Parts: sequence; C-alpha cells; structure tokens
Amino acid sequence: MTAITSIIVAAIVLSVMMATAWWVQTRTNQSGWADVFWSFAIGLGGIIVCFAHVGGAPTLRTGLVAAMVIFWSIRLGHHILIRTLSAKTEDPRYADLRREWGDRFQLRLFQFLQIQALCGLGLVASIFAAAHRPGDFPLLTDWIGLAILIVSVIGEGVADRQLRAFAKNPANKGKVCDVGLWGWSRHPNYFFEWLGWVAYAVIAIDLTGGWWQGWLALIGPVLMYWLLVYASGIPPLEAHMLRSRGQAFRDYQARTSAFFPLPPRK
Repeated sequence: MTAITSIIVAAIVLSVMMATAWWVQTRTNQSGWADVFWSFAIGLGGIIVCFAHVGGAPTLRTGLVAAMVIFWSIRLGHHILIRTLSAKTEDPRYADLRREWGDRFQLRLFQFLQIQALCGLGLVASIFAAAHRPGDFPLLTDWIGLAILIVSVIGEGVADRQLRAFAKNPANKGKVCDVGLWGWSRHPNYFFEWLGWVAYAVIAIDLTGGWWQGWLALIGPVLMYWLLVYASGIPPLEAHMLRSRGQAFRDYQARTSAFFPLPPRK
C-alpha cells in the first residue's frame, strides 16, 4: 500500500467508525460512545499508515511508532469505554449539544462526528511522519519521543484515577476536584493527552532537512491543542462546571492554571 493509498484508507476507516459511533448513540442515547470510537479509530488509522510502503520495508522506527499508537489507543479507548458503560447520564458536553440543537441534534451530531474524523486524519498524518522518518535507529529523539509518550499516558492515567477517587467520596459531592494534579491544572488529563502528540513530532522532525515530511508531525500537537483548549474540550466542559458548581468553580479558575500544570495561585 502506497503512502497516498494508506492515507485514503485511513480516512475511510475514520469516517466509517465515526458514522458507526453516531448509529450506536441513536440506539443508546449515550453520545459518549463517540469518544470511544474516536480513540480506537485514530489507533487503527495510525497502524494503517505506519505500514504503508514508503521507500522500502518497515523499519524498527516504524515498529516503535506503531507500538506507541497501539499503547495510547488501547489505554484511552479502554478508559472511555469503561466510563461510558458505567455512566448513568449522558456526557455533559453532548447533553448540552442535545439541548442546544433540539430537533436537529441527530443530523448535526452526524456532521460533527465527521468533522472529528477529518481532524483525526491530521493526527494520523503526524503518526505517518514519525513512522517513516528515514535514517539510523535508534536516535536520541526516538528515546525522547518514547519517554514523552510514556509520561503522557501515565500522567493521564493518574489524573483520571484522582478524579474518580474524588468523585466516589460522598463527602466531595458538589465540590470541585482540586487534589493532586488537579490542583496544578484544571484539565491535567487534557494536558497529558496533548503531550502525547508532541512525542511524534520529536521523533519525526529532522533538523538537518533530510526528511521535510517530518514537519507534518506538528499537525498533531497544534491541532490537539486547538481542539482541547478552544473547541470541543475546555470551553463546553467549563461552561457546564460553571452552571453546576457556580462560585466554587470560579474560585478554582482564579487559582488554577487552565491547561499547563503550574503552581496554584494564591
């Protein structure tokens, strides 16, 4: 499979999987399934482009990047799957969209999920650029990229566990989670998710100019930052938190960094 063919196949897979996610939510009334399918779709699309035929047989770097993609996709997809299966109410972001879009919700959600599939193709391009960087292996940048991804997955997992533990404690009902990583960032899980995409750029970019395609890997962290900070991540979630937690969340906003972990302000 050539590079172009692999990108086209990955695009079709992403589109079909997000269409399937839309169909599943029509049967379950739980739009959180979209995030489950998206996580696994990016993983599958990444594997497809990793093993495209680009100037020869797959290399050890290709195998490393493929393993990174699988590791990330399974961890995130499994976490969201468990959360979705156990959820008693719809994800507040999608519940707000359901109210906002009214009778046009299903049509607009389908379009929204296809846009997510298109954004996912940008992330897949980052994986492609890292997987097919030519040259010696391993380089220092390969080890640094792998270390960044491991830190990102562990950090996101720790943030998720801290939030679950806080929410399970009856004494915290109605309160804002500000323990552990959540005392340094209002969205540490989003930060570590973004950090994982930096890993592919570190592996892909060749500062000597021998692999100009490596700069495509910047699409991942730039796109993910925009999605999380300005689009479908922080804005709708914080709007929901302001409605449900009021002044307590405003105080939390005043003392805690929105995205990058920083010491809390007094």
